[in-house]
Amino acid sequence: MDIKTASALHRLRLVSAPEAVSFLLLLVCSVLKRTTDFDAVPVMGMIHGVLFVLYVLFWLDAWNRTKWSFGKAALYFVLSVLPTGGFFAERKLKREAEDAVIASRARREGTVNA
Repeated sequence: MDIKTASALHRLRLVSAPEAVSFLLLLVCSVLKRTTDFDAVPVMGMIHGVLFVLYVLFWLDAWNRTKWSFGKAALYFVLSVLPTGGFFAERKLKREAEDAVIASRARREGTVNA
């Protein structure tokens, strides 16, 4: 895995958990808006919107660089629109990056012809 691909995956990982947290907070704020006088939906909506746009941009970059199949790319996108999906995306991306590092080291040492 080259450095640009690793960076693309790292950026996507970094934004996926905060995007999931902002989505959950937006849902909480939405409930609070309807049940109390507390209205933080405009602020949380903007924060979540920015994080979601960043997630989609980083997702497109990662898809382009890693040459994921359509199914795998679609999975990462669907995880971004589920309330806790960003946490699962972050975990899967971390595992994928670790596997790529292990494979790279194995190729460099001549252990594997992958």
